Amino acid sequence: MIRVKEKTSKPLWFALAGAAAGVVNGFFGGGGGMVLVPLLAGKCGLDQRKAFATSVAVIAPLCALSAGIYWFRGDLELSAALPYLIGGLAGGLIGGKVFRKLSMVWLRRGFALLILYGGVKALL
Repeated sequence: MIRVKEKTSKPLWFALAGAAAGVVNGFFGGGGGMVLVPLLAGKCGLDQRKAFATSVAVIAPLCALSAGIYWFRGDLELSAALPYLIGGLAGGLIGGKVFRKLSMVWLRRGFALLILYGGVKALL
C-alpha cells in the first residue's frame, strides 16, 4: 500500500514543484530554479545532479513564457536584453561542460551561495 501511495504522489509533487517554479518565475522574472532544485531533490526524490539538470530543462520554457508575457505587455525591451542573452548563452555552454566535472559538494555549495547572495540582495 505504501508503495502505491508513493508512486501516485510523485507526479503530484512533480506538478507542484513545477507550479512553484512557474509562480516564482512569473512574479520575479526568474529564480524558479532556486525553488525547483530543492523540491526536485527533496520531495520528488531526484538525485542532486539530476535535479539541477531537470531544473534547467523546466526553467527554460518557463522563462520563455514569462518573457513573452512581459513582451506582450510592453515591459520587455529586447535590445536591452540582447547582451545578457549572449553572455547567458556563453555561460550556459561553459556551465554545461563544467557541470559533470564538479563534485556534488561544490555544486551544492555554489548553489547555496547563489541562494544566499540572492536573499541578501533582496533584503538590502
